[in-house]
Amino acid sequence: MSERFKVSARGGGLPPRREDACRVGIMRRIAAARLRYCGLDSMLDDVMVVVSELLTNAIQHSGATEISLTITVEEGGVEEGGFLCVRVRDGMPGTCTAQWPADTEESGRGLLLVDALTKGQGGDWGTDDAGTETWCRLALPEATQV
Repeated sequence: MSERFKVSARGGGLPPRREDACRVGIMRRIAAARLRYCGLDSMLDDVMVVVSELLTNAIQHSGATEISLTITVEEGGVEEGGFLCVRVRDGMPGTCTAQWPADTEESGRGLLLVDALTKGQGGDWGTDDAGTETWCRLALPEATQV
């Protein structure tokens, strides 16, 4: 699946517009429907967290006006069972690193969740193209025939 949507340009540390923030939920519903269609219901919870976190980061931190979400199946890896690959592209160069926020911080833990989910399944995550795209690979369930 591949979806692309426009967001408003932001500046001065302002929060995203409500309409833009709502795009995360819309993309989650589209991704969930596609996973169900492909028989990947068992991956829904983990993929929804990843989609939410990567899209939210792109909307909040990139300054982009267009963001894309792509979810594909990649052959090989994890005993040749393959991976589900989630990619979020905002087209804006930058760094994307997991951080350890202070206990009193209300946000900043999203990439820690992505890191834990992916590595817990033998997958990984990172960035491509000078940080314009953040990707995550989650191992497919053993019995998956996509």
